[in-house]
Amino acid sequence: MRAPDWLTARPVAHRGLHDRARGIVENMPGAAQAAIAGNFSIESDIQLTADGEAMVHHDDELGRLTEGSGALLGMTAAQLKTVKFKDTSERMMSLGDLCALVAGRVPLVIELKSHFDGDRKLAARMAEVLASYHGPAVGMSFDPDQVVALRELMPQLPRGITAERSYEQADWPEATPAQRRGMLHLRHSFRTRPHFIAYRVDDLPAAAPWIARNIFGCPLLTWTVRTGEQRATAARHADQMIFEGFVPGT
Repeated sequence: MRAPDWLTARPVAHRGLHDRARGIVENMPGAAQAAIAGNFSIESDIQLTADGEAMVHHDDELGRLTEGSGALLGMTAAQLKTVKFKDTSERMMSLGDLCALVAGRVPLVIELKSHFDGDRKLAARMAEVLASYHGPAVGMSFDPDQVVALRELMPQLPRGITAERSYEQADWPEATPAQRRGMLHLRHSFRTRPHFIAYRVDDLPAAAPWIARNIFGCPLLTWTVRTGEQRATAARHADQMIFEGFVPGT
């Protein structure tokens, strides 16, 4: 399987087309609606709940962007759906809610968040939701084990690896030293078999994504593009950007 052409056809809005100054918080329904209005693909993060649901949220704890506090993994989906984003009336979505909202109008780039513990419940729930979703979608994760889970649970779904040049313990406290070493230089690729790569823009150019793109034909997305300099790097070294903080074409 090759990555679909639509994956790189349009810029990808990082956590939706959010803008705090306009009251639109990342990963909330309004951010998805704004991306749809702009005809941008939507990158969204999913986290596992105590009852096995996939909720659309980047952080594994409440508080930075939402009311309340506590780990998502210790709460049920019903509890989290009552959580409001700060200074808004909007509430957290499940992956199913996001799919219903988007309804195939723009592609979804879904990133599975991981605790690096080998738990496949989030990938399994994603598979259940996407089994009845007919819009364009791909899955990806920093955690190679989660990408392997996508390959085995949803072989028909295009999958990617999210990656960067280095993985320091301070930034990846849940991953063991062996796991962090295994993430370096895309050395897991024969196990994960990604259809695309999403690589940190400030780490480009780099040998591993160059080889993946130019030798093995894996499209290269790059994140998170915010500045003019980063946009120029993306144009030189990648096939498409995952962006935030501006609206491409305006």
